[in-house]
Amino acid sequence: MNDWLQTIAWEDWLTTVTVIVLQLIGTVIAFYIVKSIGKRVISTAFKRMSEQRKVSQGRVKTLEKLTMNIFSYVLIFIAITFVVGILGLEIAPLIAGAGVVGLAIGFGAQGLVSDVVTGFFLLLEKQIEVDDYITTGGVDGVVEQVGLRTTQLRGFDGTLHFIPNREITQVSNHSRGNMRALVDIGISYDDNIDKVIEVLQQACEQVASEDQTIIEGPNVVGVQSFGASEVVIRIIAKTENMAQWAVERKLRKVIKETLDQNGIEIPFPHQVYIEKKAQN
Repeated sequence: MNDWLQTIAWEDWLTTVTVIVLQLIGTVIAFYIVKSIGKRVISTAFKRMSEQRKVSQGRVKTLEKLTMNIFSYVLIFIAITFVVGILGLEIAPLIAGAGVVGLAIGFGAQGLVSDVVTGFFLLLEKQIEVDDYITTGGVDGVVEQVGLRTTQLRGFDGTLHFIPNREITQVSNHSRGNMRALVDIGISYDDNIDKVIEVLQQACEQVASEDQTIIEGPNVVGVQSFGASEVVIRIIAKTENMAQWAVERKLRKVIKETLDQNGIEIPFPHQVYIEKKAQN
C-alpha cells in the first residue's frame, strides 16, 4: 500500500515538474517571439517617421534606441513576473520586499538617480543625438547611443566610451549647422604677398569646383600673423557637417602643389654648420 502511494506521489511530483518546465520553456519562447516582434514594430514605426522627414535622422535614431531599451526592460520585468507565478511564489510580498529594498538602495544610489534625471533632460532638450560629434567630460567622438543612465561615445580611434550622464555637465556639439575648414600656410618674407594670395585663391577655386561638400569658399582672407621666418596666410571655407577635415586635407595638398608650380617656397628651419680651419 505504501509503495503504491509512494508511486502515485512520485508520478504527481514528476507531472508537476514536467508542467512547470514546459511552462518555463513556453515563457522563454514567448519572450523571444514578443521581443522580436516588438523590435520589428518599433523599427518599422521609426522608419516611417524618418521617411516623413518631420524629425531629424539623429533624433529618430536616438528615440528608436531608447524605445528599444525601455521595451526590453519592461518585457524582462513581465517575463520575471510570469516565472514567479509559474513557480508558485507570491508576487505581492516579493514586490513589497523589492520596494523596501529599492528604497534602501535608493539612498545609496543617488548617482544613479542623477544619471536618469540628466539623461531625461538631455533627450528632452535635444542637446545631443545619435551620430552627433560632441566633446564632453574631456572626451570627444561620435554619439552612438543616448540612454537614461549612460551615453555611449565612439572615439575616432575606435574606443567606445561609456559616460555616466551625471558627468555630462557641459556639452560642445560640433554637429549643429555647417562647419568651418581652416588652413594656415606660411610663405617666405621675400615672396610677393599679393601674388601669393592670387595664386592661392585660384587653387581654392579649383578645390571648390571639385568638392561638393564645400558650401562657401574657400577664400584667402589675408595675412594672419608674422612668424620668426614666415608670413602666415589664412584660408577658410564653410563645409557640410563632418566634412571639414577632408576639405582641409585636400586644401593643403592642392596648396602645396600650387606653390611648387609657381616657385613659392614654404619656409622650413635651416641649420648652418661653420667649420673652423685649424691654424698652422
